[in-house]
Amino acid sequence: MTPSAADSPAELIISACTVLVHDDQERIGFAEDAAIVVRNGLVEAVTTTAEAADLPAAERIDAPGQVALPGLINCHTHASMVALRGLAEDLPTEAWFNDVVWPVESNLTATDVEWGARLACAEMIRAGVTCFADHYFAMDAVARVVAESGMRAMLGEAFFSSQGPEGRERSLEFALRHRGTADGRITTALAPHAPYTVDETDLAATAGLARTHDLPVHLHAAENRDQTETSLARHGVTPIEVLERTGILSADVLLAHGTGITDRDLPVLERAGGRTAVASAPRGYLKFAWPDTTPVRALRDIGVDVGLATDGAASNNNLDVWESMTLTALVQKAAEGDPRRLTSRQALHHATLQSARAVGLGDDIGSIAPGRKADIVLVDLTGPHTRPVHDLAATLVHSARSADVRTTIVDGRILMRDRELLTIDVPAVVRELEERLPALVDRGHGRRIQRYDI
Repeated sequence: MTPSAADSPAELIISACTVLVHDDQERIGFAEDAAIVVRNGLVEAVTTTAEAADLPAAERIDAPGQVALPGLINCHTHASMVALRGLAEDLPTEAWFNDVVWPVESNLTATDVEWGARLACAEMIRAGVTCFADHYFAMDAVARVVAESGMRAMLGEAFFSSQGPEGRERSLEFALRHRGTADGRITTALAPHAPYTVDETDLAATAGLARTHDLPVHLHAAENRDQTETSLARHGVTPIEVLERTGILSADVLLAHGTGITDRDLPVLERAGGRTAVASAPRGYLKFAWPDTTPVRALRDIGVDVGLATDGAASNNNLDVWESMTLTALVQKAAEGDPRRLTSRQALHHATLQSARAVGLGDDIGSIAPGRKADIVLVDLTGPHTRPVHDLAATLVHSARSADVRTTIVDGRILMRDRELLTIDVPAVVRELEERLPALVDRGHGRRIQRYDI
């Protein structure tokens, strides 16, 4: 589609850049000396710089030496856990949960969550993340931050069976109240924590609510091999099989991690009644020294999309999806014993269209094309670490960094221009959060919100 100069002015035209595009087979390509025309928060056209030169626009960005990518998507995180960054280091999973994280989270207030979410959104915007899937507590506070920051998000209020039916009811009430808010930028999900903290009765009830209210489910499942082996020993089924027999897999579901997915789970996932996706956050798996990683190739072979994620910063230390993309490519090569898996173009596909489908937005974001939401990031490739460019996809995945993101745009609105954040006052956020830290990190009370006994 080529816009006409007779039309009313476009909101934004980005020109003189290279644009990552997908063909009708979803293959990655690059349009050189291209321009993107944005109108009403949508991409109206991807055309040439010359053809866009005379078009009227309220705002223009000339971006020579930059690549326009679809905004990155963090498919599984606990945004407010940035407040716990570096607090629980060099620990096995059980000690990480029981000795540090779950005692500290028993102190959380809605205000802590709100300020943590502001810092997280600032970090993600600066790293080219335009959308995130958050699974945490006090999510009304996170919804407020998403609305004010301009980001896009899929949000879910987490619950455990130990909270009684009230936890599940709060998750549903949150999802119904916030669905479609922030000018449509917020979607919602039901958020049971995991099969090892939510019993089968609650999981079955959640599946029924998801079907009744047309809501997806976002939960942790088969996070690591130990969880799968423990489930088999205790119940005779894997965590994935628990999700099938409780009906969770009849709904649209986003599974976090899945490094414990086994060969016997693959046919279960293949016959799932709803859209099933897995979010992979490889940095945390390396830190915990888990023996396996998300089986990306096996999942893709059965039609399960694998989106990229960071998990919370308490385990991952950052919210850098760019790093997750690089690590996914590298770790999968090692896991497969094959340097041809994942290729750079495959990694970019996971970072774009597959991540968009994972969060239920595959028709709206994940590519730069007419009719798609104008969620766009501009990446500067003029630095010495990105030159020369022989293979642009490889340069983006293996040489570029999140700090090379110059501009971040959501719904056609510029949230960061030339590395300057426009919607969040970071120094004020840091001051407020640091004043709250002593009360937040106190573990002297002996409480914890849950116990990890895998």
